Amino acid sequence: MLTATMLEGLPPNKAAHLMRLQCDEDTARRIADIIVETYDPAETAAAAFEAVTNSKDWKAVPWVVEVYFGHPPHEEDVRALVESAAGPEAAAAVVFSSIDQKDWVASSLEGLAPVRAGRFLVHGSHDRAEVQENDIGLEIEAALAFGTGHHGSTRGCLLMLDRVAKQRKPRAILDLGTGSGVLAIAAARLFRRKVHAGDIDPVSVAAAKANAALNHVAAYVYPVQAAGLAHPALAAGAPYDLVFANILAKPLRRLAPSVARHMAAASEIILSGLLARDVPAVISAYGTQNLRLVHRLEIEGWVTLLMRKSRR
Repeated sequence: MLTATMLEGLPPNKAAHLMRLQCDEDTARRIADIIVETYDPAETAAAAFEAVTNSKDWKAVPWVVEVYFGHPPHEEDVRALVESAAGPEAAAAVVFSSIDQKDWVASSLEGLAPVRAGRFLVHGSHDRAEVQENDIGLEIEAALAFGTGHHGSTRGCLLMLDRVAKQRKPRAILDLGTGSGVLAIAAARLFRRKVHAGDIDPVSVAAAKANAALNHVAAYVYPVQAAGLAHPALAAGAPYDLVFANILAKPLRRLAPSVARHMAAASEIILSGLLARDVPAVISAYGTQNLRLVHRLEIEGWVTLLMRKSRR
């Protein structure tokens, strides 16, 4: 049995190609990071797993990194990336194969334990009993969309949301790149307000709608397919006083002017999907739009930023 502990990238809709390598934890994470930074996240996704064995020595437990491709990968290029991250021996040990077209996310995330982030508890249907009296339970089923709460960027966004909620109650909320809808659903559960949400991937939009219904907030969360804010429903919800953007560094930088134009004075944005090396450029991009850094979180190497727009 394998337990997934890190997942990044939007899952390919019909993933049929797999790269796999058994290695140590650090190597698995480095390879997963460089893969998702290099390839289109709508076509490629990486997962790092801890292999559960009978060994009592936790240091001896191997890890596995798997990369799923929507199209046949150029194997030499992938091996070159692995070599740059982990050396020639790791590159030589990489195995490529074809897999059945299936909901691989549901398979790889099967059996994951609930994840707590502040007062939020993200769980599957099999763990409903784990939700305590004061928890805000978010039931998110594994599906072809990113965002189950197990990734450091999603947990960071939920913790930032919890921080914001202790200080104020936003009126207009936007979730860009909604994925499974977990952040929009969390905000809707917390504030009982409409949350505008969008994603470029139609499969993610469908998953977010289903999860919103599952969590009884379909009246508050109705995701639309859109690149950035390029949808009338998202533009109509502006100006926003709280924005989520858990995407990746390059699209976050590119979206900065558009997002800032749709934000109210003194509003806040929660940015994530960032590695530490991405942070200065993202802060700079939003800084030029009159936003300043308020708080920073780092979880498992993934950084989440809270930035606030000036009142001027």
